[in-house]
Amino acid sequence: MLRRLHGRGALFDTDPPGLAPRLVGLRPHHHIATTLEHPSELPFVVLTAGRGLGKSTVLGELRAAYQGHTPLALIDCEDPQFTQVTHVNGSPEARPAQAWSPLAQALLVIAEQLAEPVTGARRIAFPRLMSGLIAVAAGGWGNADTERIRWEVQRMLLLNESASWFSGFAARWAGRVAAKAVAAAISDDPLVSAVIEATMEAMTERSSGARQRRASTWYRTYPNAGHRAELGLRLLSDHFRAGGTSREHAERYLVRALLADLTDAYAGMRAHLQRLGRPLVLVDNAQGSPGRELIEQVLRDRAEGIADQVVFIAAVRGSGDRSPLRNAVRRDLRETAQHTRWTPGDTASSRALLVSLPPLSSDDTLHIVDAVCTGTAVPVPAELPPATHRLTCGNPLGIALLAESARQNLPGLPPTAPFGALLTAELTLHEDREGRPAYRELLDRLVPADRLDELTVLAAAHDHDSARALAASQLPDDFGPSSVRALETRLAAEGLPVVEGQFVGDPFVRTLLLLRLHHRHADHGKWRDVHETLIRHYEGPEPSKARYRLHHELALGDTGSAVAHLRDTFHTLDTHDWLGTLLFMASAPYFHAHDAQGHDFVGDDHQRARIAFGHTDAEQRPPDDVDAVLHLRVRRLLHAVWQLTDPLMLPDRRLCGRLRFELEQLSNDPRASNALLWQASQEWPDAALAGRPLRVPGDEDADDDRNRNDGGA
Repeated sequence: MLRRLHGRGALFDTDPPGLAPRLVGLRPHHHIATTLEHPSELPFVVLTAGRGLGKSTVLGELRAAYQGHTPLALIDCEDPQFTQVTHVNGSPEARPAQAWSPLAQALLVIAEQLAEPVTGARRIAFPRLMSGLIAVAAGGWGNADTERIRWEVQRMLLLNESASWFSGFAARWAGRVAAKAVAAAISDDPLVSAVIEATMEAMTERSSGARQRRASTWYRTYPNAGHRAELGLRLLSDHFRAGGTSREHAERYLVRALLADLTDAYAGMRAHLQRLGRPLVLVDNAQGSPGRELIEQVLRDRAEGIADQVVFIAAVRGSGDRSPLRNAVRRDLRETAQHTRWTPGDTASSRALLVSLPPLSSDDTLHIVDAVCTGTAVPVPAELPPATHRLTCGNPLGIALLAESARQNLPGLPPTAPFGALLTAELTLHEDREGRPAYRELLDRLVPADRLDELTVLAAAHDHDSARALAASQLPDDFGPSSVRALETRLAAEGLPVVEGQFVGDPFVRTLLLLRLHHRHADHGKWRDVHETLIRHYEGPEPSKARYRLHHELALGDTGSAVAHLRDTFHTLDTHDWLGTLLFMASAPYFHAHDAQGHDFVGDDHQRARIAFGHTDAEQRPPDDVDAVLHLRVRRLLHAVWQLTDPLMLPDRRLCGRLRFELEQLSNDPRASNALLWQASQEWPDAALAGRPLRVPGDEDADDDRNRNDGGA
């Protein structure tokens, strides 16, 4: 699989420095300093995008670029270790709710990674965080065995290690703390107080310099601690066990302890000379816990003037519209290539900088396909990269997996196989696992798993009302109108675009879902049921319903009514609207022909192309009362557009020529808007060959949409 990133230069470039080097102060993959863009207060960077747009890949590349050069940590908030139940020796074990939280666990994991030594500097110690975590954990040791307490204490004590010999010290003191905890649990003595006392003794014995002494007294400033560190830790533990807002208060101090330890590690002339880059914390899937809480706590402290010099780069699924990011500064990644133009406002969320990851460009797609498919046994069709870009809309995951499917499967496919065969062919991504169809691999990563079946049906819908009709007819009774609304909201929250006229706004995801719908049954029964339901839903004399009804009739292979509608409205409908109707109806999904029993034909299906080229004209008998020449021309045009806009077909140069000819001939009609038809005849074939969507000439948003789908830096 391809590992190099494309279209993300604004993050990683070195000349001029990209966003990451300007924040961290180091060139990627080198221990060479670079100028900081925000030398005093820096933004909390949040990468926003839908599924498959490369957020996790970007964070992984950031880790590879800076690991070993500056303190660094990477966590994935969807990792099982951040859930209430963990697995020990293969069996589930519930963590004590009163003394554990996802955020506390995340801080421990982050500190363990940040502590590792880097070029020119030794390990970082986290005495403040260590003592706070032990105080919190002690609240759940009432019924714990000695070994568990010893293991947990030693893990947290190691956060205070600054040299390799300290591991022996940690083990010795872990035994002492565990013994005191067990003795307190057996007797009536306060367990938490005994553990805190032992921890403070360990810190005192360890204290040999001003830095350790400052750390040992840090909790004196905890509210109502009366300048007593032990009391501050006891209050912290009490607040954590209380839950609710009290726990949030305690967690905020744990986050503050982590940042205070990092600030201390960078203090002084010696540290300034040794540590060239700022510490870097990467948080993946931060839309849920513990990422959401970590973002909120850091932003609140920064807004209140509690400064730190940690570079946080988080990734969230969706657009980041929800609190605590509601008032964040927003930029597209391409806008941050040389500077962010970020300044904080009065609110906490204004301390965040939301950076959206755009889709990749057609050039990026070309480079990825070429790199993956180099050396394949058969030549890669020249039309494959533009077809890949048109289908995926620049989705990096989709491009990479389609290119890999082409590398694996092109040698075994017949030369006339449709492009969609790369989605239905087996794709093997791991040597120790069996292959599976590429479209299923993609859906597993691009669609919420718990709603895959519902979305497979609703992908054919166009709005809330049509989705309700499908839900009532094709989904279980417990999936009602409120469930449809909830799913609409969830899709928007996960970053899928909201597009008028489509329930699933992302065309790539919609194509994959409809492909799954088609292949759910051997006789394609569910496919027919869904489209027949929508045909009934759009029955009626209203002209606004006709285009939708005919769209779904086309999906079932019935083209007669669509041809008749386009023929009869050619002279009565505004040409701009007529072309728009043609494009909408021809966007109906088409997944090869079926026999009378609904099963797939054996062999290749070129029926649309045969009709578009006029090879079946002799078999047609237009109605006696219509213009036969116009009837056949509209029929050929519809089938040409239907195939050329099909994301599962490679662009056909000969068919593009036929499309140009038919539109030119229609533009000769004196009763039509010949200028608009002529312009379409010039633009549509070129757009189809380049893998761009066909647009009605003159649409104000045509250029904007084209740029959006051809994004990337």
